[in-house]
Amino acid sequence: MGDVLAGFHAVWEFDTDSVLIRFERGIRRPKLFQALGERRIPYEALRSVELSEGRRGTVVLHAVPRHGADPLMEAADGQLKEDADPYRLVLPAEHGTLAEYYADELRTALGPASKEPAERHLVAAPEPPLHFKAYDGKASFDGRSVAFRWFWTGASSAKWKRGDQTFTVGELAGVEWRSPEIFNGYLRLLERGGRDAAADEADQDPAAVVFGLGYGPVHESLPFAASVLQAVRAAEPAQDTASREPVRRAGDARRDPADIADRIRHLGELHKAGLLTDDEFSAKKAELLAEL
Repeated sequence: MGDVLAGFHAVWEFDTDSVLIRFERGIRRPKLFQALGERRIPYEALRSVELSEGRRGTVVLHAVPRHGADPLMEAADGQLKEDADPYRLVLPAEHGTLAEYYADELRTALGPASKEPAERHLVAAPEPPLHFKAYDGKASFDGRSVAFRWFWTGASSAKWKRGDQTFTVGELAGVEWRSPEIFNGYLRLLERGGRDAAADEADQDPAAVVFGLGYGPVHESLPFAASVLQAVRAAEPAQDTASREPVRRAGDARRDPADIADRIRHLGELHKAGLLTDDEFSAKKAELLAEL
């Protein structure tokens, strides 16, 4: 097509085989859009295209992705609010005729398999390294493994006793993300052959971090979940059970000095804020130093 369609929060640039969505930056823009920056969506990743009347004199062009084509939407599992859907382009009502033209053009570009689930991810997830702070710990992903480092003030005793956790991509079967904007949000890593844990056990599950007010916001935790999910799916065909690196658990190896230093700094911040007494800070610092 080679054309550009500008909406309130994004600009769609149409190419011969895909549409490049560039999300606008600004204080009134959804933070998820700002975190994503831009995304290229192949037409083969789309299931359908819808055009509808929006609120307050607007029209909405909505490209609906095929199930399994986009790791971000697969991880979101229908939990995104309408205004935070990256596949919706909101335009002034006077651009309705133009939007209708592009909707028809997109429908013409849909592939013969558009109604079927995608066999692989067709849209790229945000690239690692990624990290975010949950309520009970810090999650990080370097492209090969996911690490959960527990916070002393937030983690349950069950997690604290198990120690910090590291999961290689080859050990995972998928992810389960529950939005921090709903009650009991969390990010759970689904291990191959692992037991099915109930949603209300996330605070006790060492393979999950839980969210809270101000922790694990959508624009940080969802791209993280999508990136992990993409890596897991990409690794599945080539996985050889015999060659998989085992999941490291507490006690398998000495602690990383950098992790210890980070945790001591975190304790120092809590102490400075008056959330820890002098004795509590000194005792916990001594425990951490003893792990080196």
